[in-house]
Amino acid sequence: MQSALAIRRFYCCCCSNGGGGRGGASSSSSALSSAAQKKQRQHQLVFMGSPQISASVLDALLNTSKHADSIFQVAAIVTQPPSERARGRKVMPSPVAQHALDRGFSPDLIFTPEKAGEEIFLANLKTLQPDLCITAAYGNILPTRFLSIPQFGTVNVHPSLLPLYRGAAPVQRALQDGVKETGVSLAYTVRALDAGPVITSEKLRVDDQVKAPGLLSLLFDLGSKLLLRELPSILDGSARIRAQAQDDSQATLAPKIMPDESWLSFDEEAIVLHNKVRAFAGWPGSRAKVCITNPSNGHDSIVDLKIMTTRASNHDSIDHGTRDYVTFVNGALVFPCGGRSALEVLEVQLPGKKVVNATAFWNGLRGRQLKTVSQSVMAHSS
Repeated sequence: MQSALAIRRFYCCCCSNGGGGRGGASSSSSALSSAAQKKQRQHQLVFMGSPQISASVLDALLNTSKHADSIFQVAAIVTQPPSERARGRKVMPSPVAQHALDRGFSPDLIFTPEKAGEEIFLANLKTLQPDLCITAAYGNILPTRFLSIPQFGTVNVHPSLLPLYRGAAPVQRALQDGVKETGVSLAYTVRALDAGPVITSEKLRVDDQVKAPGLLSLLFDLGSKLLLRELPSILDGSARIRAQAQDDSQATLAPKIMPDESWLSFDEEAIVLHNKVRAFAGWPGSRAKVCITNPSNGHDSIVDLKIMTTRASNHDSIDHGTRDYVTFVNGALVFPCGGRSALEVLEVQLPGKKVVNATAFWNGLRGRQLKTVSQSVMAHSS
């Protein structure tokens, strides 16, 4: 395996004078040594994050570190390796890496190991002598050898009220469950999944229309403020003393979302489907197979419809003899669901088309009828 897999700077992939070989590693080591000697009166922080949503935490740290009286500086950034994106299959840095570059952060101090336990990466991290590592949706397992390096440990900004929703998709699973309240926690990282002592947490009420991307943004913004407030106590060691151990008996899990979870079944109650649409907004989205029928010739076509925005309601007036048929009421496509409920769909998207509101979609049917498709038909056509 090439040494570039052990630790990369995506800058090397983009610049002709970067070099992925020994010269690049030497330049990186020199930059690390220089950074480790700079501003020794300040605590050295390493930020670890990957998706765009965690950039708000990085911004808060970078902005505060520029203050004349700041007690810390961001010594390095660790993020996921560059990956192929979009239709052009172009290799691109992670959103956090690109965001850091756009802000003028040194590319020599942006590290992208495949795994956080790689020897070259750990050696470079030790050279930095970090006082603290901060993670926010980093997306990589941190081994014991890593956790032993920063003097004051590693603190995670986790978007749930731990021990609730430990795992890869805390916000999505909370919305799927229809919670009325969630929050963000600052917790020390240990080898067990999101199980470390909690420094502090803050609650947030959940609006019944908010979607996962919006709630994630709110929680990481809130987490940024919590982090800045608590950093002095984290960096003097007092936060470690007062941090509260989690009650493992109260823990719930938030496993990674799988693509096949995106399908909606209208046999379920509308509130279940509404919460699913909110939870999976962004990725993987929520989809339903629907049948478009032309009454004039009886021709049927089954299409995949992406359900973008919804609300749940009760529709006792639905005629159960025609309950598979979708109607249009007050600007919404009304899908009959289980428990005499109905899912009001406000925005949809056909494959390869733009998102449109329900009125535009209904007008586009030009008199054709819209029906839901049963689970058995979905399974056969998937």
